[in-house]
Amino acid sequence: MMKALLAAAALTLAVPAIAAERGVTDTEVVIGTYTDLSGVTAMWGLNNSNSWRMVFDGVNAAGGINGRKIKYIVEDNQYQIPRSVQAANKLINRDGAFILVGNGGTPMNNAVMPDQLAKGVANVFPLTSARSMYEPLNHLKFGLGSSYYDQVRAGLKYFVEKRGKKKVCTMAQDTDFGRDITDGVKDQLKADNMTLAGETLHKPTDTDFSASAARMKDVNCDLIVVGGIVRDSVQIISAIRKIGWNVDIMGQAASYDDVVATVPGGTTEGFYSMTPMLFVAETSTDPKVKAFAAEYRKEFGKEPNFAAQIGYTGANVTALALKNAGKDLTPDSFVAGMEAIKDYHDIFGSPVISFSPTKHQGSNQSFLCVVKGGKWEVVEKEPLGY
Repeated sequence: MMKALLAAAALTLAVPAIAAERGVTDTEVVIGTYTDLSGVTAMWGLNNSNSWRMVFDGVNAAGGINGRKIKYIVEDNQYQIPRSVQAANKLINRDGAFILVGNGGTPMNNAVMPDQLAKGVANVFPLTSARSMYEPLNHLKFGLGSSYYDQVRAGLKYFVEKRGKKKVCTMAQDTDFGRDITDGVKDQLKADNMTLAGETLHKPTDTDFSASAARMKDVNCDLIVVGGIVRDSVQIISAIRKIGWNVDIMGQAASYDDVVATVPGGTTEGFYSMTPMLFVAETSTDPKVKAFAAEYRKEFGKEPNFAAQIGYTGANVTALALKNAGKDLTPDSFVAGMEAIKDYHDIFGSPVISFSPTKHQGSNQSFLCVVKGGKWEVVEKEPLGY
């Protein structure tokens, strides 16, 4: 009889049929982020995570979601893979995060996700527009807007069809991020029965692009698609302009930043970028946008940037998914709550966001913008696709 009782007890310990979900109690849900707070992309990571925190603080002040307050934990990855792995391990294994949101960096997310997803922790709206954030389709992967791949395909289609471009080149990082952009260019050129005229690759830490610029000029490109973020994009544009070459240059969301538009001396004047969301916080007269900017300014003592807008939309969509999931919050109910979101309109006029069991990318449309007078201006009012 004693042996039977011990065996039953051991079985009960080995298979906790009613164990609580990771990071979920009756009164709290733990959400984590690893992102760049002090490295080369801190202007993105810090502002983005600020908005996630601001939205979650507002949710908590209003009583929470389905009776639960959100405990939000942010770790600094300094835009480095080893630090990202370390931070994710802490968030998942020590803090018990239910989901991770707004994680910064393409290679960082790609390095962390296999183990993260294997542990049943969803990766929601990472701060990167790489296709791998939602492809291949995975129950626990969600991307917010158009990918770098989508952006450059849509922009290139416009420049070929509307501007008559015939010799397209790329200058891109030799990283997962850069390859996504180059792949988009090559695939769109193939769709247009064209081939890539020239290509250069660089490390994220490279600073001298004079030789690469001269090489592209020798090819006589009429459009250069840049696979850079902020610093390297500015340095590439500067190197091209220093040799007196006024070729059209197009970037993507990672280079759609005020720092790029406001480079002293007008170096970046006429530079194009594709973006899944327009930066409107400074100029909008919409009361909701003005209220967002005022709250952000009061909370953090500075103006919100583009990354802050992305975080604000992502956090609000995530809060809606948590609400849709109901009181019985599990990874499956959260996913169902996300997949139930249809035709969501954010306050910034972004393309409509929708999900389904077979579509975990909110939107694949993006806007074409250009630097004029030190500011970003919209070239086409309607978002572009391909």
